[in-house]
Amino acid sequence: MTKPIPRERMALLFLVMLVSAAGNTAMQSVMPSIGTELKVADVWISLAYTWSALLWMLCAPLWARRSDRRGRKAMMALGLTGFIASFALCGSILWFGLSGALTGLWTLLFFAAARSLYGGFGSAAPPAVQAYVASRTPRAERTQAMAIIASSFGLGTVIGPAVAPLLVFPMTGLVGPFFAFALIGLTVLILLRLRLPNDAPSFAARGSVTAAPFSPSANLGVGEDDEDNEESVPPPDLRLRDKRLRPWVMCGLLGGHAQAATLGIIGFFILDRLHMRATPDIGAGSIGLVLMSGAIATLLAQWGLIPMLKLGPRISIMWGMALSFVGIIIFAVSDQLHSITLGFAMASLGFGLFRPGFVAGSSLAVSRREQGQVGGIVASVNGACYILAPAIGVWLYDHHEWVGFGAICTLCAAVFYVGWRWLQSDAMLEGRVDEAD
Repeated sequence: MTKPIPRERMALLFLVMLVSAAGNTAMQSVMPSIGTELKVADVWISLAYTWSALLWMLCAPLWARRSDRRGRKAMMALGLTGFIASFALCGSILWFGLSGALTGLWTLLFFAAARSLYGGFGSAAPPAVQAYVASRTPRAERTQAMAIIASSFGLGTVIGPAVAPLLVFPMTGLVGPFFAFALIGLTVLILLRLRLPNDAPSFAARGSVTAAPFSPSANLGVGEDDEDNEESVPPPDLRLRDKRLRPWVMCGLLGGHAQAATLGIIGFFILDRLHMRATPDIGAGSIGLVLMSGAIATLLAQWGLIPMLKLGPRISIMWGMALSFVGIIIFAVSDQLHSITLGFAMASLGFGLFRPGFVAGSSLAVSRREQGQVGGIVASVNGACYILAPAIGVWLYDHHEWVGFGAICTLCAAVFYVGWRWLQSDAMLEGRVDEAD
């Protein structure tokens, strides 16, 4: 009988995932303030750090396949090395820019180049961690083990904004979180090298594509399991135009762009509405507080409301979009930190209901043999939403703040309409599952 993964090894794997998510949300807390200090347009800040989202989406599938051939520990180490190098270089570049040694334009160009290390190489770690756990865990224990690993992403989105203001040191200023997380990542890498045994899997498992951790809703999928591939005949290619998937993908794209644009705008909105453009270093604390409240609300939806109320995919999407619509209106008209935090938490609660609904609905809409393909489609849709939507949202917001918020509310309303008109009812989806079983 195979022994479960020891606790200290699970803790180490948990840390590998946690550092990535916490580091990225800490970055989101300080970048609006850094952009204001550099005196560059808000939209260029969004473009600079969402560039890595495109690289992540392109490179993650390659690393997922490579982890199955070259070993999971090696890919984890590669991902952590990319994270460390990216954060150390980004912090150094921004420090030179804030000190006046570089112009704002050159600072952002070098920053975007350094971020590409994370998008290109940091994406190697998550699928390797998932496959490592799946290949050493019996089927009966796999769901619980994967849930523990998945929770590290959610916890990281709470920790990052919470600790970011505490890492703004006098000598480093606003770039302190970059150096701090580079050192934390280096510590985890050393522990990984010393304490994690090389690959000797007990069960077959494949690395799966993981969405970039740029939001509280970044999803983790369970690696495709060879034990489940019982059909000898491969399924036909699953396409976005498939009529079973089309309404779910439409909801995923519309709602995902609404969420990405909201996350792109929120930091700059807080600086504007609380009149902190003249003191952006102080604004980092307020931005971190609001982002942390949103992350907690998202986890409340995904870990609490959905399982407790047993919400189905269609209901989750429609209620989620309704809550997001109301939450966006609340913080759009607010001029106090308390009401901004309340509105953003409500919007995040809605997005926290929406995202699992989209993932589950897409999965239930197709057959068991097509689960691997639909997982790749879902990951691609989630990643695509963070390529341009944050920058476009900020550009619309800079043009006129109500144009930006109006576009987001329109997207939320469109998802609700699509859900009402075209999504299959939860009862019909459950019937499909019963028939498949």
